[in-house]
Amino acid sequence: MKTKVIAAVVAAAAAFAAQADKVVLKSGSSLSGETGDIVGDALKFKSDDLGDIEIKLDKIASLESAKKHVIVYKDATRAEKELVVDEGTLMLDGNKLDMGKVKVIDPAEETWHGSVNLSASMARGNTVSESATLLADANRRWEKNRFTSSLGYYFAQSGDSKDTKQKTASRFEINAQDDIFFTEKIYLYVNGKYEFDRIMDLEHRLRLGTGLGYQWIEGVDFGLGKMSFNQEVGFAWVDEKYRHLSSEDYATLRYAHHFNWAVACIKNFDIVHNFEYLPDLEDMGDNYLIDTDVGFTYMFLPSWQVIGKIEWDYSRRTAPGVKHSDLRYMLGLGYKW
Repeated sequence: MKTKVIAAVVAAAAAFAAQADKVVLKSGSSLSGETGDIVGDALKFKSDDLGDIEIKLDKIASLESAKKHVIVYKDATRAEKELVVDEGTLMLDGNKLDMGKVKVIDPAEETWHGSVNLSASMARGNTVSESATLLADANRRWEKNRFTSSLGYYFAQSGDSKDTKQKTASRFEINAQDDIFFTEKIYLYVNGKYEFDRIMDLEHRLRLGTGLGYQWIEGVDFGLGKMSFNQEVGFAWVDEKYRHLSSEDYATLRYAHHFNWAVACIKNFDIVHNFEYLPDLEDMGDNYLIDTDVGFTYMFLPSWQVIGKIEWDYSRRTAPGVKHSDLRYMLGLGYKW
């Protein structure tokens, strides 16, 4: 009886070993375990000895695995196939996989992403002041659709004492945009933004717009890190009301661009830049809006980041005695999911 049990255990172990995936590296060493997804130029692999690791494809001599990978082509078609690695090259059905026709292999699960970031300060003594900035965003990317949204709240007050404190910042803004892709690069966008700023005497400004965008690059690695860049042109309708001016609505042109760079030499460090210009169709020289920002995020712990940002807003039409531009700085902590 004991001999039969041992034989059964040995047979089960042999069957398990036969089913295990195997990676042979160009160095001659090999690993057994379970093949995961192919992400960019690397294979995720759960090694029996080393645990979860990533192996660069160009380091692999051969891969033995029955796992099927999802291949998304640039013409939006999909296929689920077994892929083989032969001397660092992905092979499909005995032939080299034409990566020029492939958009992505094993695309990430479509889910919501976002962050909440807070910056605050306080002073007591010769100056009594408090300030706080809250920035939040949420976004999701589908195969032919992309949704982005953001919210910002800015508050500050200062004085010689708590009885003489005056507000120096009191601003709120929220915006959202939906992109619908016709091709891999071209998309139709629809967006909206609402804002008020008590220091600028702006009781409200509502913007609704639509137009076309072109995604020049999205997550492309040029050796310096992954970069994304897109441009947009279209039209917008603006309704605004200043405290000491009559309400006004007008149509504008709109140009915008967005840039993101995940820096290769600094892990988890991203640089972001956005720009938007809206000139009044009837009076481009005397009435226009500019919104722009540049900043960075650094993930120093899983889900936790440091954020730094500079924002500049310019409004050619303002209330009497109010400056045309606002420049804001932020350095704070955030939670990202």
